[in-house]
Amino acid sequence: MSLIKKFATVASGTLMSRVLGFTREMLMAAALGTGPVADAFYAAFQFPNTFRRLFAEGAFNTAFVPLFAKEIEAGGHDGARRFSEEVFGVLFTVLIFITIAMELAMPFLVSTIIAPGFTGDPQKYNLTVALAAIMFPYLMCMSLGAMMAGMLNSLRRYFAAAVAPVFLNVILIGVLYYAWHAGADGLSVGYWMAWGVMAAGVVQLAIVWIAVRHAGISIGFRRPRMTQNVKRLLWLAFPAAITGGITQINQLIGTAIASTQASAVSSLALADRVYQLPLGVVGIAVAMVLLPELSRALKAGHATEAANLQNRSVEFTLFLTLPAAAALTVISEPIVRLLYERGAFAASNSTPTVAAILAIFGLGLPAFVLIKAFTPGYFAREDTRTPMVFAAISVAVNVALALALFPSMGAPGIATASSVAGWVNALMLLVVLVRRGHWGREEALIRRIPRLVLASALMGAALWFGSHALAPYLASGSPLVVKATALGLLCLGGMVLYFALAFAIGGADLGMVRRSMRRRGAPVPSASSPVDGDPAS
Repeated sequence: MSLIKKFATVASGTLMSRVLGFTREMLMAAALGTGPVADAFYAAFQFPNTFRRLFAEGAFNTAFVPLFAKEIEAGGHDGARRFSEEVFGVLFTVLIFITIAMELAMPFLVSTIIAPGFTGDPQKYNLTVALAAIMFPYLMCMSLGAMMAGMLNSLRRYFAAAVAPVFLNVILIGVLYYAWHAGADGLSVGYWMAWGVMAAGVVQLAIVWIAVRHAGISIGFRRPRMTQNVKRLLWLAFPAAITGGITQINQLIGTAIASTQASAVSSLALADRVYQLPLGVVGIAVAMVLLPELSRALKAGHATEAANLQNRSVEFTLFLTLPAAAALTVISEPIVRLLYERGAFAASNSTPTVAAILAIFGLGLPAFVLIKAFTPGYFAREDTRTPMVFAAISVAVNVALALALFPSMGAPGIATASSVAGWVNALMLLVVLVRRGHWGREEALIRRIPRLVLASALMGAALWFGSHALAPYLASGSPLVVKATALGLLCLGGMVLYFALAFAIGGADLGMVRRSMRRRGAPVPSASSPVDGDPAS
């Protein structure tokens, strides 16, 4: 299967999840606005979600995948199953202890790490503690699920892992609909949503577990032992967890700082949900597909294929994220009006703040996605230390800027710090890859990047003029259908203009796209032949 088709397979599941995520956030904004219950829920959910990215996606999609791919190449399904059972036994045991410890320490954690600013409001503080305690076991389900997802990705079965997160949004939308139908108050909605998150974790784990069994690998529980394979995994996983979850670390820091200002936490969360659409669809697709493909190419000694994989991934990333960044920056306010401006959100007059945060996140979007395209170049070579050092520098930059800007700018200052830190991290990753000779210089790519930037800038200018021309139809008082139609026409016109410009000035090459669609990856070893029949692979 071609690289682009693999990206599309993962992106389709992620897109479904993100669209439903929009629906969920629209319903939540209408039900809770940016009030105290919303602040408490978003702060509480941020904590297990951050740990999920650190210990689940961060560690296992970076440290586990290359080792699992090596086991497949060396010993086929039997070797991969033994390795997975060794890891599963240790991971399950560690997660049990972490969950118990965090549940017991939750009041302390909320007051010192999650939302120290809430301690001045006992009602909001106690609610945050209760919601975080309900939702934290979600981490255990998602960590085990991430291991299963890493196995599926290594076996080139991408769809199940990509579609599983859809069920978090399906369940939460169901909870919100029931709450609306029952006429529940805000406090009840907060508690029901927390239990919905916990239920979604169980469902997501079940989906990937069944998919792994269907792929021909049945994992049994083994007594946890520190085998050589497990020691190697842990050695790689700790720095990989920090690096892979850098965006979430910065968000957790931002949430803690924002907790000192009313409505800042929920404003950041609502803006984050919008820019997560392009970040998730493109960035997660690239990260999930590129790492196992790059690991296989390097293990097989195919240096040319590895260089081509990296270049095509960056080209694909920039081709889609640069126009998205321009659009989020220029028309953030009409987007926020359409998505959120109703019910409690409209009454709180939060649109200008959320729109400003979204525009700043838009400027950092290419960096956030490029990080996901650059880090596999290190992880596939089992170098997790270098990206961890860069991640630590990025966190330091984020903290310093957030503390400096928040007093004068409020929540937009935290978004500014996060975007700047993202660009610092991305540039450091690229420079060192080039210096080590791990990034193949390709003249065609170097020529295309400035042309893609120019096409995106021209599209952004057109969107700016278009939004002013359609201002009466995009205004707060316009009917929802009118706003949706006007914004839809504006976005459609921008897309047509961008793609026309990109191909006309040489930012994209139609022949290259055709070749990439036809290019097929290295075959899966015969020991993993059951994968061949998977329609999603």
